[in-house]
Amino acid sequence: MTGASFEYILRSPTLVEKVCQQLAAMLRVDPGHEAKLPAERELAVKLGVSRNVLREATKRLELQGLLEIRQGQGTRVVDRLHKPISASLELLVPKEKERMRQLFQVRYMIEPHNAQRAAQHATRSQMKRIEAAHDCLLAASNAEALVVADMEFHRAIADASGNQIARLLLESLAELREASHAKGYRGRTSDRTEDEHLVILTAIRDRQSEAARRAMEKHLLRASEDLGFSAQDISE
Repeated sequence: MTGASFEYILRSPTLVEKVCQQLAAMLRVDPGHEAKLPAERELAVKLGVSRNVLREATKRLELQGLLEIRQGQGTRVVDRLHKPISASLELLVPKEKERMRQLFQVRYMIEPHNAQRAAQHATRSQMKRIEAAHDCLLAASNAEALVVADMEFHRAIADASGNQIARLLLESLAELREASHAKGYRGRTSDRTEDEHLVILTAIRDRQSEAARRAMEKHLLRASEDLGFSAQDISE
């Protein structure tokens, strides 16, 4: 047997997998848009499969973060591909302060690059989205609104970078990022945050990619300092 050659056997996808593939392709046409799927019976007829097959496929897509199934309310399209990762963070890193430190390390690895690429590649509509997020930051009247606007600003830059994997990695940390933003705003003024975001926005808008990268690095280091971390804790 040692000299025998083997050929890779291709396995045909099951019916459930085919339904998953077709639904996923349809759902990802407009990512971020939440809508309700047709009733189970109607959708099964449209796809030409049994309701059991459809039910198994939708359960798989729910686990992947593309669908949300609510008893008695039907199935909604969602954009939560990050959920399978975020759900395990507390188990993986039990101590909150260490989670925050590692969060900023990851952000420091990814977000300056996102800002650099956004300065190079952002479309007009993507630039308007970044600007709109900054406007919301300026208009925010309480801590909760500040956190929402801050999250959207960084998310818009990630989308404008054109790297969907980087965007998904950041989104997988959304809940932890939200917690860190909430804690951080207790230790700094909104004016300082607005100024730092404006420097990033201006560099991206002016297509100054290196300046955008440096501005994001400085912003993340300052934000981590508000939580008690040093530059060495984050950047090395």
